[in-house]
Amino acid sequence: MGVGFYTLVKRCGQLTTLAQVRCKISTAVMANVWGDLDLLLDSPSSLTVTSTARGTIKEKAGFKAAEDVVALRKAIEGIGTTEKTLVEVLTGRSNAQRQLICKAYQEAANRTLVDDLKGDTHGDFEDLLVALVTPPALFDCHEVIRAIKGPGTTEETLTEIFASRSNKQIKALSDAYLAETGRSMTHDLKSEVSGDYATTLLILAEGKRDESTNVDPAKAKADAKALYEAGEKKWGTDESKFIDILCHRSVPQLRQTLVEYKALSNKTLQESIEREMSGNLEDLLVAIVKCVKSVPAYLAERLFKSTKGVGTTESVLTRIMVGRSEMDMLDIRAEFKKLFGCSLYSTIKSETAGSYGQALLKLCGEDD
Repeated sequence: MGVGFYTLVKRCGQLTTLAQVRCKISTAVMANVWGDLDLLLDSPSSLTVTSTARGTIKEKAGFKAAEDVVALRKAIEGIGTTEKTLVEVLTGRSNAQRQLICKAYQEAANRTLVDDLKGDTHGDFEDLLVALVTPPALFDCHEVIRAIKGPGTTEETLTEIFASRSNKQIKALSDAYLAETGRSMTHDLKSEVSGDYATTLLILAEGKRDESTNVDPAKAKADAKALYEAGEKKWGTDESKFIDILCHRSVPQLRQTLVEYKALSNKTLQESIEREMSGNLEDLLVAIVKCVKSVPAYLAERLFKSTKGVGTTESVLTRIMVGRSEMDMLDIRAEFKKLFGCSLYSTIKSETAGSYGQALLKLCGEDD
């Protein structure tokens, strides 16, 4: 492995497994990974293509909601809750099938499945099971409400959601928010965030990014030049130019702009944003750039950061593992392994425990 490897290992401190060593080293070279634009223009994007083909959770063949209801009621109503049954049933069905289970459960028990899950489970496991039986748009809605209610606003959650969702997903989220609260989502966001961060977030929350697949090379060069002159070449930064271009251009157009920017400035746009800006605005604009490049890679990085350091951020794990299990979890797993040298499965297994951990492993699928 060479002297360089062991030097990095020493700097990383005491590590217990080779997987941890690889993960630590991969963190040190993340900037290089995000700077690789060679295959960018030909890669598919989760922001424009919504498919279940790359998910780990599929519809169960021969599905019968009534049978699942019987199994769930037995697991919940017996002496002690049989958590293994809850995991097997709810992670073994698609979200659409879980909605049918919820309907049949209420008809049979005269109670909602959500209420019974909340009454018989607790903590992170409860949160994950409730997320599983919640329609995707409503789940996102609940996450946004949780992020903005109470003292302080969790900008990190808002950044992740609005940077990584497609127009269609944001529209569904907005509709769910209105139905749930009786207020528009943008109305509530305006009262909770401020400054250029608020300007950027509210544009994204409209879900009106250009969805054209056509690329205008001349416009990409002009935008790259405008961004360079608004940042690196300017005394002080014109944030409005970055916000306008990054929030409105189509994904294919922005990808071409990223390539042109690097050719013009000899650095990536992400590097320039990190040099020129700070705080929540920097985090949001960097997240947009990363998602334009690869939503699965961005979410893989979010998962990794949620499991390293002191303690594990279970809310991030739950949101991503549930939310992407039917969409692009296979791609997230592949990006995780590529970026960090260890599998997502092994990381979850080492950082979580009990029924909560087992449910996450089911959503992950397999070890890579």
